Amino acid sequence: MIGEWIRFGISCICMISAMICFTAAVLGANRFGFIMNRLHAAGIGDTLGLFLTALSLILGTGFGLPQVKMCLIIVFMWFTSPVSSHFLIQIEYFTNPELYRHVKRPMGEEADMEEMK
Repeated sequence: MIGEWIRFGISCICMISAMICFTAAVLGANRFGFIMNRLHAAGIGDTLGLFLTALSLILGTGFGLPQVKMCLIIVFMWFTSPVSSHFLIQIEYFTNPELYRHVKRPMGEEADMEEMK
């Protein structure tokens, strides 16, 4: 009986922490001015918030096959979220001609950006 309450308490702590992470990600995505900072804040908060939410659900419901599926979802999201953020940042890096104000580029790429104009 006491073990269930301890598991419930840990589950609540994980869920509250996940909501704090999601809130921080939303605030970071809205407050940062530079697109790469926004994507970084959203990607990190999204990944950590998803992990804590799934951990809370796993702890709250016990262990079984559905929890194994949630673990696989966590693994899938941990691989795809950083890759998608990196892909979006690469698109911004190669298509924004005014990025030189924020990011120092290698010497050869500056000439390529001048040709794109």
